[in-house]
Amino acid sequence: MFKLFLVTGATGATGSKTVRFLLESGARVRAFVHREDERSATLAALGAEMVTGDLLDFEAVRNSLEGVQSAYFVYPIMPGLLQATAYFAQAAKEAKLSAIVNMSQISARREARSHAAQDHWIAERIFDWSGIPSTHLRPTLFAEWALYWTDQIKTGTLRLPFGTGRHAPITAEDQARVITNILLAPEQHKGKIYPLYGEREYTFAEIAGEIGKVIGKPLAYEKIDAWELKQLAARSRAIPENSGNTHRRRDLYTDTLWQHFQEIAKDHQNGIFAGTNDLVQRIGGKSPTSFPEFLQTHRNAFLE
Repeated sequence: MFKLFLVTGATGATGSKTVRFLLESGARVRAFVHREDERSATLAALGAEMVTGDLLDFEAVRNSLEGVQSAYFVYPIMPGLLQATAYFAQAAKEAKLSAIVNMSQISARREARSHAAQDHWIAERIFDWSGIPSTHLRPTLFAEWALYWTDQIKTGTLRLPFGTGRHAPITAEDQARVITNILLAPEQHKGKIYPLYGEREYTFAEIAGEIGKVIGKPLAYEKIDAWELKQLAARSRAIPENSGNTHRRRDLYTDTLWQHFQEIAKDHQNGIFAGTNDLVQRIGGKSPTSFPEFLQTHRNAFLE
């Protein structure tokens, strides 16, 4: 019988693609979603077993892991990460999982000033303490962020709280390939922490320039404070959501997200998000998607 894998955040950016790649490999997939909608129906039609629940409901999590071999865990930038991680770790231990792939972030570290980033570092330690062999992924900023800025792009100016720091935007699809291949063959990845990057580094002003090429007109860039961005987002409701769980929830509008943006903007300027490596190619089996290629693929989203 084929192994059964659990994917949390299964309708999110990384989760949905991980479900698809696992199914294409011939694996059985149980997709954990917060609610049923068109996205979950699409995954069910592909052959995924759907489970509806909340990662803050221990019994729901424990039931979802029954009979599972390995799992992918992801939680959005919102309150509850450490509780969800502890629940998942205990449930995984009871279910005797052989491996967990945990979505962390590049800025996760003990001394992080972002509460969310520090919590991700502690969440990594919780999984380590559980005794379940775990692999922690620390991606830099997602290429998909550009898709959340369409309202701003239409104004001709992209306004974000980032300065002249650089990062290599990474696509959710490239990350999903890494996640999938680790789940399918976890032995060599147990206990590892993998920083993940896209093809090449850009400043945010350069990112605006690349978007301008795609839309056929100049796009300016203006640095603003995170709390100014909050006001812009409140008016447009266009908040960049966590990569792994793209449904909108009221909790996402708490100050957790904005405090995180404020502090990672400083980290970004100080080089925490910078760098490139060959891990996407080496583990995922495919070179990282270039940012211009990603933008061209989603060109219509900027023109609607």
